[in-house]
Amino acid sequence: MAEYHSSKIDYDLKIDGKYYNSLDIEGFSHMMKDPSYCYKFYWLEAIVQLISEGVTETTFDAVINEMICNAWYSVREFHVHLSGMQADGQVRDGLERAILRLAEISDLPSHASKVEIKNEIAKHEAELKEYKEQLTNMVPYRALAAFSPDPIPEHVWNSVKRTIDYFDRLNHDTVILPYTLGLSSKLKKEITFHSAWIEMIQNHTVTILGWIQYEKMKWLQNNNPEVPGLVYKLAPMDEKMRRLGNVRKLWEGILDISEVRDIFTGQVVVPKKYDVDHFIPWSFVMNDELWNLMPMDSSLNSSKSNNLPKWTPFFARFAANQYLLYQLIHESPGIHKLFEACFRDNLHSIWAIQELYRKGNSQEVFYGILEKNMQPVYDSARRQGYEVWKWE
Repeated sequence: MAEYHSSKIDYDLKIDGKYYNSLDIEGFSHMMKDPSYCYKFYWLEAIVQLISEGVTETTFDAVINEMICNAWYSVREFHVHLSGMQADGQVRDGLERAILRLAEISDLPSHASKVEIKNEIAKHEAELKEYKEQLTNMVPYRALAAFSPDPIPEHVWNSVKRTIDYFDRLNHDTVILPYTLGLSSKLKKEITFHSAWIEMIQNHTVTILGWIQYEKMKWLQNNNPEVPGLVYKLAPMDEKMRRLGNVRKLWEGILDISEVRDIFTGQVVVPKKYDVDHFIPWSFVMNDELWNLMPMDSSLNSSKSNNLPKWTPFFARFAANQYLLYQLIHESPGIHKLFEACFRDNLHSIWAIQELYRKGNSQEVFYGILEKNMQPVYDSARRQGYEVWKWE
């Protein structure tokens, strides 16, 4: 935790007749060290959020529900794999599997609120039980291992009772653990947060959550190396951050001069009655680059949603419209001025500025540059799980 330069935070506490004057912050900072699966990050994040809301006692079930809510958007909207994929193409992470199962049996959208998600979880408890119970097997216990001064013998991990007994002794004799566990089994198992840790976490919630999210983002990026802009895919973004106004003005200028046909319908695009849309979905590229944008029939935009168009034949049609734009940029001073207005928000890719839109490209060269740079991004989206839009 970068904000802390000491391994201790001082407190003056009397617990069970003993005085404690410190908490093991170093141990706390190691709770996420060397995770095998991403849900370790979501476990700690959920606990910190619950404590910040004044919760002092909870259950495995409630924490896991919080974890599902926190990971829902990234998995459903952006197809982020929380712990990568197995060699056979199967999902590795139990939290991700729980989310995908909930998506199968509910009508929840990717941007569903926490209340909506929890309501659906309650409605489908029986179908989700197996997935949620799998998440209780190790992480709640392994996360506490960071507070043990010595390596924990392997036989301790082979029994839940031995594991709980070990940490009870550790909590009594050596350190103050952030939480202790009750006697109930599986999802009903109780979690009690220690008052000293509640105070510390509530006093430092923003810093702690920032640290957890930073570590989680690094893990996710390492396990999703082909996903661009992953830092922006952990929570819903404000739509106002989208910058399409100048691109729309550019296409309006082009439509005043030349006929443009929708790449899907083949119909002429009607000025002011179209949407500016992304060929490769915005939810994957996370930008509004001009080279990925096109005028599109408004009635089709919601149907296309976050899907990919078929590469053949639609890329060739898309490239033809892009080449028309390119020609007019260099032939019409008015269009060139509208093009320049796009620089700040819609032209950041070096290859597009230095190669694609430079003067003098033939149609063949222009197509080649566009394809060389777009197809790898398109293929990455396919591998990440983006579906192809079945438009005929």
